[in-house]
Amino acid sequence: MGFNARIDLSALSEAVTQIKAEIGKIIVGQEQMVELLVISLLANGHSLIEGVPGVAKTVTAKLLAKSLNVDFNRIQ
Repeated sequence: MGFNARIDLSALSEAVTQIKAEIGKIIVGQEQMVELLVISLLANGHSLIEGVPGVAKTVTAKLLAKSLNVDFNRIQ
């Protein structure tokens, strides 16, 4: 089994770039948070977004859900 048997992930890479770009249009300065959210989704995991008030946690989660066309629910 060589390199010919590898899966082409260019479509996935492009989709991740588009998701980050869409969120980045609204959320500025939170690139690491967005990166970690995307990683947790790709790993089929869960995310707990913590931070001080005013860093756009809820807005980021809503934008991510909208970008992926999934439901959003907020738990306090």
